[in-house]
Amino acid sequence: MKTLGMLGQVALPGEISSVPAARRHVRELLDSVGHTDNDDALLLVTEIVSNAVRHSRSGRPGGRVTVSVAAHDGTIHIDVTDGGSADRHPRLCSKVDTDSGGGRGLWLVQEIASAWGWHEIPAGRVVWFRLVPAGSAASCGFRPTGG
Repeated sequence: MKTLGMLGQVALPGEISSVPAARRHVRELLDSVGHTDNDDALLLVTEIVSNAVRHSRSGRPGGRVTVSVAAHDGTIHIDVTDGGSADRHPRLCSKVDTDSGGGRGLWLVQEIASAWGWHEIPAGRVVWFRLVPAGSAASCGFRPTGG
């Protein structure tokens, strides 16, 4: 894959009220490059930023969440950087409770994204996902790893 070009980045307070701001920022960046099918990206940003605020140190007073967006030839790559947590790590729930008010975030990411993952950094954690255009090799069963 060719190198993705950075479209932009925003740092937001680690508050649930920042979720709509993160969505709006991503929508504006994707619109600026003519990307029109943004629903999946906006849904996944909502889920990951919500998780960052609820389950990491970013949700503490003074915490921050950073959303970075890159794109190339229709492929979108989004990183959400949070404050990390000493005792919590992103994990896919083995069973989704349809009556529960939560627990579907990473399941949605797994189902919708072409690839996703997370890694620790000195300042916390990055959870990332990639969406590829319909009809590309990655959308037809090839799921890139790493990256």
